[in-house]
Amino acid sequence: MLSLETAVSFLGISILLGLSPGPDNVFVLMQSVMQGRRAGMLVVLGLCTGLVVHTTAIAMGLAAVFAASAMAFTVMKLIGAAYLLYLAYGAYHAPVSTTDEQRPPALSGRQLYLRGIVMNLTNPKVVLFFLAFLPQFVSAERGAIAPQFFQLGGIFILATLLAFGSIAWFAASAGQRLRRSASAQRWLNRSAALVFAGLAAKLAFSQR
Repeated sequence: MLSLETAVSFLGISILLGLSPGPDNVFVLMQSVMQGRRAGMLVVLGLCTGLVVHTTAIAMGLAAVFAASAMAFTVMKLIGAAYLLYLAYGAYHAPVSTTDEQRPPALSGRQLYLRGIVMNLTNPKVVLFFLAFLPQFVSAERGAIAPQFFQLGGIFILATLLAFGSIAWFAASAGQRLRRSASAQRWLNRSAALVFAGLAAKLAFSQR
């Protein structure tokens, strides 16, 4: 069982990490600006679901096996890069409209939620980060290790909801104004495509 001091300390650090620039929060920001607050929050929920999977893998010891395999790391990062390039292509070719009648149908809640899950699970850096970060707050003196990992994972997910939710909320407000202008939409779409392509390149060439 984690001590209160450890839990509070871990929560504070996790929130700061969530607010620092990274692929996931940039992804949330762009989706929120382009599609609104609801879209951003659904993506956040998807990302948090991915964190549940990573937490379980850490607690069960599976993540260490994955991290030790260069082949698994390479395959996963290439899948993630390909997915980001797919998003970049879609953003670049997204139609522009300033009226609800002409605007293309928005992605469904399920699509947005799955987009967040895929984004998180196809980033092998998350596994390596969890392997390096979580064990620093675990102690054998406090009992079984696996429950401590699950507790830390739950706290990290809460921190992610707070940090990424804030990003989605404020980014959507700015995006609402931008979406009223066709030229701003076009700039926004091109910017999103560039960001996604940049994230894809960074992931594809990343090293363990």
